[in-house]
Amino acid sequence: MEATGLGFIYQRETVERVCAVCGERKTVARTLGVCLDCIRCRPEESLSHAREAHGMVRAQHGLPAEPPRSPDGVQCNLCSNSCSIAVGESGFCGLRWNDGRLQSFTGPDDGLLYAYLDHHPTNCCAAWFCPGGTGAGYPRYARRPGVERGYANLSVFLYGCNFDCLYCQNASHKQLASATETTAEGLASQVIHDERITCICFFGGSPEPQLPFTLNASRLAVEAAGDRVLRLCWEWNGCGEPGLVREAAGLALDSGGNLKFDLKCHTPSLSQALSGVDNTRAYRNFEAVARLCHGRRPEVPVLTATTLLVPGYVDAVEVDGIARFIAGLDESIPYSLLLFHPAYAMSDLPITPLSQAQACYRAASQHLDNVNVGNLHILGMRGLGEFIDRL
Repeated sequence: MEATGLGFIYQRETVERVCAVCGERKTVARTLGVCLDCIRCRPEESLSHAREAHGMVRAQHGLPAEPPRSPDGVQCNLCSNSCSIAVGESGFCGLRWNDGRLQSFTGPDDGLLYAYLDHHPTNCCAAWFCPGGTGAGYPRYARRPGVERGYANLSVFLYGCNFDCLYCQNASHKQLASATETTAEGLASQVIHDERITCICFFGGSPEPQLPFTLNASRLAVEAAGDRVLRLCWEWNGCGEPGLVREAAGLALDSGGNLKFDLKCHTPSLSQALSGVDNTRAYRNFEAVARLCHGRRPEVPVLTATTLLVPGYVDAVEVDGIARFIAGLDESIPYSLLLFHPAYAMSDLPITPLSQAQACYRAASQHLDNVNVGNLHILGMRGLGEFIDRL
């Protein structure tokens, strides 16, 4: 890739290496070591390599290689990992441990996070349809009939995650020792004392391990805000405890916010290879929220999905499967395809090739009415023009 003042400009489409399973030269991330075809067609062999990769990466942060499954452990049910944590062990997210009883860095009253103002229009993956970016739902859900210039989103970056994405774009969430402890009342107070804040977005990491905190802080903020516009949003992998997910959906629905599900891939073995865990519950929770909320507020969609187009791995086949699933619920649900840039343990991959972005966009658009491509700035001006021409 060539770096310019305008961002990255596409130059190459593949990084070819020998796959550890099939022995062929294909697009292979060095840390993972196996190709997409083998992950799909030879999952048992491929996932043994993937487990080694995740174990190596997580050991650097003192995190367990896999969700603990001790028969004598204490159960944590905040996410689909359902860790059973023995004495002396920690949960997969790193936020909980067993010293004879289950302990946690966070709870309904305390969170590990940092928060900052992100002025509208933001780079939020829902900004292309949400009130902050468009004025949709004005005056009930937006302060202006167009972009809320002069106002801001309070971005709440939560430490810890129930996934282990090798391409994580925000891997600092694993550095728990550098996190700041914040009370739910303190976060709500920050919102109330700054009237520029029109929405709160919880992300990370991913909010699932700290869902009780985000729900409590959200209720306190909404109660204190009264009639003031204050939208509540969650950006997550979607594998939280179903009851807590429904609570978040209700808060988002009532406030004009939305739930942003990162449906990372469609093939179960690919989710396990890339993210270290199964993502089946994300689809179940997405469907439950769609049936509960979508269509009840058509002027401002309450549910959206995103997929990061990881080069060589998350291809048009994956996107087609995800788009078919979403369309089976409602063809109008917004779906964003996000361009990848090299990060974390997949920093050796290129940005998303134009051919991949084009193929994925077309695959999604065959099934859904509202498809967006995000992170286009990564392409730079020349690459952006080429992308548009190819469509």
